[in-house]
Amino acid sequence: MIRYLAIKNLAVIESASVEFEQAFNVLTGETGAGKSMLVEAVGLLLGGRASADLVRTGEDLAVVDAQLETADGREVLVRREITAQGRSRAFVDGQLVNAGALRTLVSDLVELHGQHEHQALLDPATHLPMLDTWARLGDTSSAVATAWAAVSEAAQALSRAELDAGERASRLELVEFHLTELRKAAVQADEDEALEREREVLRHSDRLKTLSADAYGLLYDRESSVLATLAQVWKRVGDLNAIDATFAPYLDGRDAIKAQLDDLALTLRDYHERFDVAPGRLQEVEDRLALLERLKRKHGPTLEDVRTRTASLEREHTALTQGPEHKAAAAAALADAQKAFLSVARRLSTARSAAARTLGAAMESGLAELGLTRARFEVRLVTNEAPQTWHGGGIDTAEFFLAANPGEDPRPLARIASGGELSRIMLAFKTLDAGAHPERTLVFDEVDAGIGGRAASIVGEKLRDLGGRTQVLCITHLPQIAALAATHIAIEKRVRGVRTVTSVARLEGEARAEEIARMMAGERALSDDVRSAARTLLAAGAKAPAREAKAKGETPTRAKAKVRR
Repeated sequence: MIRYLAIKNLAVIESASVEFEQAFNVLTGETGAGKSMLVEAVGLLLGGRASADLVRTGEDLAVVDAQLETADGREVLVRREITAQGRSRAFVDGQLVNAGALRTLVSDLVELHGQHEHQALLDPATHLPMLDTWARLGDTSSAVATAWAAVSEAAQALSRAELDAGERASRLELVEFHLTELRKAAVQADEDEALEREREVLRHSDRLKTLSADAYGLLYDRESSVLATLAQVWKRVGDLNAIDATFAPYLDGRDAIKAQLDDLALTLRDYHERFDVAPGRLQEVEDRLALLERLKRKHGPTLEDVRTRTASLEREHTALTQGPEHKAAAAAALADAQKAFLSVARRLSTARSAAARTLGAAMESGLAELGLTRARFEVRLVTNEAPQTWHGGGIDTAEFFLAANPGEDPRPLARIASGGELSRIMLAFKTLDAGAHPERTLVFDEVDAGIGGRAASIVGEKLRDLGGRTQVLCITHLPQIAALAATHIAIEKRVRGVRTVTSVARLEGEARAEEIARMMAGERALSDDVRSAARTLLAAGAKAPAREAKAKGETPTRAKAKVRR
């Protein structure tokens, strides 16, 4: 769950922060106000691709910070930084981690559904993975993918074994050319990230040495150091406590504070004394990074891809240098790989068949809650064991079929669903198991696309109900949905003088009614009738069954954070 989100120098936003509650939270604002940047920030915390284009013009660094809460109540601080050169770093509780580790942590706590994600429903190729995700078949589908990779590699090995002498010699020459370069490079896992961190330190070596020395002096080594002054502070607090026990809790924490400061002082001293930059080391790092970049362009795009490519070429080299008898062994290896693949693929297919029927019924129930009361939803699974039809997903294909109205035959979703129906189908699908993961935040970016009127109210009611079970963040342009939220956050952009200022505000009372009225009026000027209608809409939403929002501490009626661009 996201407790707090702070953004600095991300695209149009200079600085913004916002608190969320475990409830249904809506974010509203005019197009271009910056709502999408909040979603972009969440995407970065999920390990999304970092780009120099995301850094605000004229700034060196964009930063996204978040305070997350796990199911057991533990708080986790995560941070993503992007430099103007497009490099990024990620931190969890102050410790540097790679983007993959960040993604693994945050994806268990936050689920992001982008602005156009429902369009994925129009591609039948996405339906099989969606079925696997819903049915919790990830382990089995991963086993199938691994088995398929083994089949592909065995097939390639057999093809190489069947090369004639001329083709074999030509291929061997090419493989040895690449291997010579890769062996000489001896690429290590995550080496580029480690070197980039070292380069950053080397580039600022003089400043780091000065800062550590100054900090140590201020903290410990000078006559008027912090620790010396602090000792006098504690003596006076002790004298105060002897008269008034109000200060007892502070004295109780004295030893812990002193221990932390002592540890910091020793760390600063050791850092400064051991800080020694070998002549030419920065150039060595720069040269090594340049080499790694060339290898990534040739064999990447990631360093792990380069390592995988090296291992693959080593295996191919071994196969190419073996004798003709290797052909029979390669054929046998392919047969074994195919047998293993078919075994696990059949097991996955059986599980999918049962899950497809269950998902169809669950989707019909979910769509009924969203106003499609008599819709029929089918997951049609086709199984084909012919080897030429095998793929990384197994021996199945799947496609979603829908009959939105009574008397119609179910037809492929891609051919008949309207934009509003797609939005509701995706919402139903994504929230089927939300109750099983109350610790997970669901972020919806304009899930209301293509709907309005009564359908919008129904979607809002569904999101409100979800907010009673798990945290929901939703960007919306529809007043029917915004009026049902437990927490309403408005994002507004204004021009003051020569600067653009964006405000992020939690709305209550009349301020919220004014925002709802703006959403209802659109481009028209607000009138008393529109404001009255907005109050009526809010009152109707307040009468709906309310669920208690879980929040830490008190939340101000209107907390505003200004953002400059």
